[in-house]
Amino acid sequence: MTEEQERFSRIESAQRGDKIALDYLVQDNAPLVWSIVSRYAGRGVESEDLFQLGNIGLIKAIYGFDTEYGTQFSTYAVPKISGEIRRFLRDDGLIKVSRTTKRTAAYIARERERLFQQNGREPTVYELAEQLGLSPEEIAASETAMLPADYLQRPIGDDGCTLEQMIPGPAQDTAFFEHLELREAMEKLSPRERKLLLLRFFRAQTQQQCARELGVSQVQVSRLERKILEKLRGWME
Repeated sequence: MTEEQERFSRIESAQRGDKIALDYLVQDNAPLVWSIVSRYAGRGVESEDLFQLGNIGLIKAIYGFDTEYGTQFSTYAVPKISGEIRRFLRDDGLIKVSRTTKRTAAYIARERERLFQQNGREPTVYELAEQLGLSPEEIAASETAMLPADYLQRPIGDDGCTLEQMIPGPAQDTAFFEHLELREAMEKLSPRERKLLLLRFFRAQTQQQCARELGVSQVQVSRLERKILEKLRGWME
């Protein structure tokens, strides 16, 4: 039995309620959790507290991991661990989002809900822009600034894949989270690219739905999406 097969076996045992297997996995992955904790040093929170938060993410990863999927456990666990820490830092006010951005995002959320109740469907970015007197780009920027920490793991469209899965590579579980935060990436993309990224990976729209909203063909959406992902991969190198 290989090391990875043994790890998978322990994960399956932990998922069945084996506390000994769970404790072993937590201890075995402590270096991984600490490596992620080190990225958030100097945020005003004790490292030991961040480590405990990271362990919560690790345990969620253990219970949620599918050993049949064919990916390494660390690749799955890193965003769970990082997400748990980032969620705490964001909710505790340690990851700063400007007051203006928060206020704008709140206006957008209220108007989005109002239009949904009025029309029985999710409003488009253009409809929100018209109602609020904002540009589509301002709406995209405000909403992405308020993205939750787990946005990388959200399934998109009918295919159910995630942004995390669409940016493969050996550095996925390290360089991506060290160098490619969404807000930084959004600043490098054009307004049109940012809009598509928001629709696809945050609003979970299919390529066909995006095509209707952007006024282009599905083929053009597919090409633009590939272009965006190629840029992201390039920034990871």
